[in-house]
Amino acid sequence: MTTATTTPAIVIGAPASGSGKTTVTTGLMGALRAAGHRVAPFKVGPDFIDPGYHQLAAGRPGRNLDPVLVGDNLIGPLYRHGARGADIAVIEGVMGLFDGRIDESFASPASGSTAQVAQLLGAPVVLVIDARGQSHSIAAALHGFSTFQDGIRVGGVILNRVGSPRHEQVLRQACKAVGVPVLGAIPRLDAAAVPSRHLGLITAAEHDGEARSAVAAMTDLVCAHVDLAAVVAMAGARVAAEPWSPNDAVGEPVPGRPVVAVAAGAAFTFGYAERDELLGAAGAEVAFFDPLSDPLPDGTAALVLPGGFPEQYPEHLAANADLRRQIRTLAQRSPVHAECGGLTYLMDDLDGHPMCGVLGGSARFTPRLTLGYRDAVAAGDSPLFDAGQALVGHEFHRTAVSFAATVQPAWHLAAGGPEGVVRAGVHASYLHTHPASHPRAVRRFVERAAAG
Repeated sequence: MTTATTTPAIVIGAPASGSGKTTVTTGLMGALRAAGHRVAPFKVGPDFIDPGYHQLAAGRPGRNLDPVLVGDNLIGPLYRHGARGADIAVIEGVMGLFDGRIDESFASPASGSTAQVAQLLGAPVVLVIDARGQSHSIAAALHGFSTFQDGIRVGGVILNRVGSPRHEQVLRQACKAVGVPVLGAIPRLDAAAVPSRHLGLITAAEHDGEARSAVAAMTDLVCAHVDLAAVVAMAGARVAAEPWSPNDAVGEPVPGRPVVAVAAGAAFTFGYAERDELLGAAGAEVAFFDPLSDPLPDGTAALVLPGGFPEQYPEHLAANADLRRQIRTLAQRSPVHAECGGLTYLMDDLDGHPMCGVLGGSARFTPRLTLGYRDAVAAGDSPLFDAGQALVGHEFHRTAVSFAATVQPAWHLAAGGPEGVVRAGVHASYLHTHPASHPRAVRRFVERAAAG
């Protein structure tokens, strides 16, 4: 039974990657907001880039729903937390509708898939289909996706990259034949194209003006070609669980209100919204700064270096020599947590440019993409984890590090061996983890910061 306070949702899925989900989702968020709705934006999976565009479109933080990283039981609570105060939620899917973490069981729906999240939330799916090169065959595709899995309701379709009015007419006839409503038909246009980069899209923080223009174009496209009233009427959700609470997750705040500096700006954009909420709930004063230009915030007692694209800004990072010296000094006495790009920033150099020198060795950009979920066990005690603690993380990078000497690893990966490094108060690795799945680690980090 749907609870009175559950925000209705629409899940945007597709048969495959490249169908136009991001354009449609972002444009739909912007269009609904322009129509007066309070829109809660979400992304299925561990993506850090799409939520930046979602935030621009919806005017509130983009959040992730990832059953692999946080477990099935947290999806409903995290959804209700993130949708608080909104009257509709739009959830962008990942890859194809039924694609998720690959394992030997071929479970359906696959763990981490768009279909699984839609099922956990009891929300309808709108399929975005790239209509290029097909007409009547779209009926077979819709029939298959609509009937493949019990409990997954395909409530409608948005036709994308439609070639002509006649093409649209035939496509609509095909959709009607299988009983799937057409909610919109978007022509082939390049106006809403988002600039590409080696790991997907350029982050919104890096190209703010260009990103805003792209979001505006996506919004106009959806406003012109999608039936917003039909989308709103279709939205729904069934979540009985109570909303997730960062305060409940971490317990009483740590006394002393230690300052935890969090790197931000164009080079360090990867982070879950719940991280900062948990830090604050645990008693920290969260202070953001931009390593491209800023010093450490006054009174910094601990440092978080999230992922991002520091390899795109090595000259600027190297030029901020005062900050690099401050971090090197801080790391000798205070807790430091670095993920992915943050790890490379702590090395002696990045592609030959001097970095912080906290960890001896070099980081290099490579042509190889490392991508995927990882089962990990903490290799030793650290400012966040106890030795032996197990969790699931995610890797997403094209850089590689080589240490100048043998190090104590941060993790033992089930497939891949040791990874990262723990040294004194420093915990650094390529593994992205979701703080909502281990709030005790966040509290422990703040406790270490308060202890000096």
